[in-house]
Amino acid sequence: MLRAADNELLTRTGPGTAMGALFRRFWVPALLSQQLPEPDGPPLRIEIMGERLLAFRDSHNRVGLIEPHCAHRGANLFWGRNEEGGIRCAFHGWKFDVNGKCLEMATMPQNEAYETLCKEAAIKAYPTREAGGIIWAYMGPPELMPDMPKLEYLDLPPSHIFVSKKLQQCNWAQACEGALDTAHFSFLHMTVGEDEDDDHIMKTLNQSEAAASGDKNRVRWLKNDGMPRFTVTEHDSGLVMGAARTADGEDLYWRISQFLLPNHALAPSTFPGENYHGQCFVPITDELCWIYCYTWNPERPLTNSERDRFSKGHTVHANVDENWVPIRNRDNDYLIDREEQKYRTYTGIKGVSEQDACIQDSQGYIADRTREHLGPTDIGIVRFRRLILDAAKALAKGHEPSAAKKPESFRVRAGGTVAHSSQPLADVMKARFGDPVGRVGAEQQ
Repeated sequence: MLRAADNELLTRTGPGTAMGALFRRFWVPALLSQQLPEPDGPPLRIEIMGERLLAFRDSHNRVGLIEPHCAHRGANLFWGRNEEGGIRCAFHGWKFDVNGKCLEMATMPQNEAYETLCKEAAIKAYPTREAGGIIWAYMGPPELMPDMPKLEYLDLPPSHIFVSKKLQQCNWAQACEGALDTAHFSFLHMTVGEDEDDDHIMKTLNQSEAAASGDKNRVRWLKNDGMPRFTVTEHDSGLVMGAARTADGEDLYWRISQFLLPNHALAPSTFPGENYHGQCFVPITDELCWIYCYTWNPERPLTNSERDRFSKGHTVHANVDENWVPIRNRDNDYLIDREEQKYRTYTGIKGVSEQDACIQDSQGYIADRTREHLGPTDIGIVRFRRLILDAAKALAKGHEPSAAKKPESFRVRAGGTVAHSSQPLADVMKARFGDPVGRVGAEQQ
C-alpha cells in the first residue's frame, strides 16, 4: 500500500504541485498534428495538467500554445481570427503570435509608448515542437528547457509509424500503472473457451503481419503461468521491467516493458520483426487523462491493413469517435456483453485498450492506494512509484531530474523473447536487443 500523502503527491499534477513540477521539466504531448490540419485554421481548446490553453497553427505552420485570454479585457481568443501570423481578438482586434507576443493593439494610439505597451501586453505561451505526428509542449522554466527525448519512433519516416490518442476517465498514474502491470495479461485479456479462440488473442498481442499468423505458444504460456517473476533494473531515463513465465522445457518466456520518465510506457509484446508499441499518459485534470499511443516498425513501412486495424482499435489503440473518446467507455459500461464474458472471454468487453480502461477506471477516478495489498507480481509497480515519487520529492528540494537532460537515454526498446532459465535479465536483454537495458544502436535482432 501507499501512504495517503504519497498517493496525493503521485496523482496531483496541477500548477504548484510537486508532481506537476516534475512533469513540467519534460516535453509532453499536447495534441496530435492532425488536430491542427492547416495554417490559419480554427484554434483548438485544450487542457493539460489543469491548465486551460489555446492551440493554433499560424500562417507559417508554427504551432502556438497560449493562454486563452486577451491581455486587453480578458476576452477568450478561441473566438478570435487566426490570420497573418497570429490570433486576433474578436473583441477589439488585439493580436498575439505563437510566442504570446502582442503584435498589434488596434485600440491604442501608435505613439512613443506603443512598443512598451505591446511588450507589457504579452500573454503566457509555451514552446512547442512537432515530431512523430504529435505536437509536444514544454511547460517548465524556460531556462531549463531540455532537448526533445530521442524516442526511436520520432526519427522514423511517417510511413513507419502510426499515432493515435484516446480519452481515459481516470487519473494518469493508474492508467500508467495498468500498462506497466504485465501480469494482468494472463487474465484480463484472455479467453476462457477452447483453443480455437487463441488466434483472437494472438492478434491482440501484436497487430503486425508477422503476428497475425499466430504463435499459439505465447498464448499457452500466458494462460498457464499467471504468476510471472519480475526483475526490474533502473537506467538513465527510467526502468526496464522483465516478467518471466514458464515456457517449454527449461526455457522462460520473457515479456519486457519500459517505463520512461515521467509518463511513457513501452509495451512488452514485440518479437523480432514485429511492430513496437508505446503510450504516453498526459493528465488533463487529476481525474482525466489523454493517452497518446504510438506504433512503429524500424525495419519496414506499416501496411495499409495494419493501419486500418489500428484505426479501428487494436493493440494499444482504441476505437474512438471524432472527439477521441473511446466508443466503449465508463459512461456506457464499455458495452459489456455478459454472455461473451460467461462463455468466451474474461471481460466480455471488446478491445485490449478498452479492457484495460475498464479495469483502471473501476479503481475510481483517483485510486486509493492506501487500501491495497501488494504481492510479488507488483514489484514493477512498487519500483515505478518509488522512482517517480523520489524524483518529485528531490525536485521539490531543488534537485533537477537528470533524465530530462539525457534525451538519448529515451532511445530504448521493449519486447518479448524466449531464453533459458539460467540467463539473468541483463543477458536476455543483450541477446534480444544488443544492450542490457534495451538501448537502440547496438546490434539488433
